Amino acid sequence: MQSLSRPILRTKASTPLLLRAFTTTPYTMGAGDTGAPKARGFLAEKDQFQRREAAQEAMYIRQQEMEKIERLRLKMKESQKHMAELDKHLEEYSKSQGGEQN
Repeated sequence: MQSLSRPILRTKASTPLLLRAFTTTPYTMGAGDTGAPKARGFLAEKDQFQRREAAQEAMYIRQQEMEKIERLRLKMKESQKHMAELDKHLEEYSKSQGGEQN
């Protein structure tokens, strides 16, 4: 007769509601979080730390770009100098071959 009666707690793949412990999920922070959740919508104003960090990143990027531009300028000057030397050699070669009578 016991097989015909219904069990008090139903057995499923998960634990029954009566046996579950009260659980909550903690707020997890990722790397670089300042401790407060980010504001959304019209409250999405950056705090002082975030503004300072963004300014430092922008300044670092600007400095790297200026150094890269300076390296490119030096490389361009070297290339122009090399091109002038090649032009000089070409003129000397053409004169020695009798191409231009200057």
